[in-house]
Amino acid sequence: MTADLLLASQNPGKLNEMRQLVAGLPFRVVAPLDLGIEQAPDETGTTFVENATIKALSYAGRSGLLTVADDSGISVDALGGKPGLHSSRFGGEGATDVERNRLLLEKLEGVPQEGRGAHFTSAVVVARGESVLFQAQEEVHGFIAEAVRGPNGFGYDPLFFYPPFGKTFGEVPREQKDGVSHRGKAFARLRTFLADLVAEAERKAHR
Repeated sequence: MTADLLLASQNPGKLNEMRQLVAGLPFRVVAPLDLGIEQAPDETGTTFVENATIKALSYAGRSGLLTVADDSGISVDALGGKPGLHSSRFGGEGATDVERNRLLLEKLEGVPQEGRGAHFTSAVVVARGESVLFQAQEEVHGFIAEAVRGPNGFGYDPLFFYPPFGKTFGEVPREQKDGVSHRGKAFARLRTFLADLVAEAERKAHR
């Protein structure tokens, strides 16, 4: 029996990613708009986990469904940890990935590599009703490259240089990036949690 799993996002890329993540599990991934939910909650948290929790509980409460929410961003040492929680709004509402990357390069102009340290953070939360069932946060550390490199990924991936690869996340296949990235590690833990949830439900059904 297939159950609906609500992803607290309208982003088509994230929806596709979640559908790939739950492949083989008895879930049908739906978006808020599929349920007529248009208004997103205000993200007033001071951490990635807090913002993901706000979204998960808000959508779970309104939908009655098992809900997954995530919050992620990039923190740059030379900018005092910014853009951080505001990574998706860096450069203003409506700015494109290209515009955000250009702005980040401008702010780091003249900064040598040793001062260009940065890390991605990804927080994932699962909620049902008023209860948080799962939380995970993962990071990956690297540097901001001096120019955009590579056609792959999205967001700040083409600027994020990962020393063990000797390349930016934009220069490697998604499968390679997922093995080490903040989102890849957090979502691997999410997959394990969801699989355990299904197994527990099946055990109860056969008692």
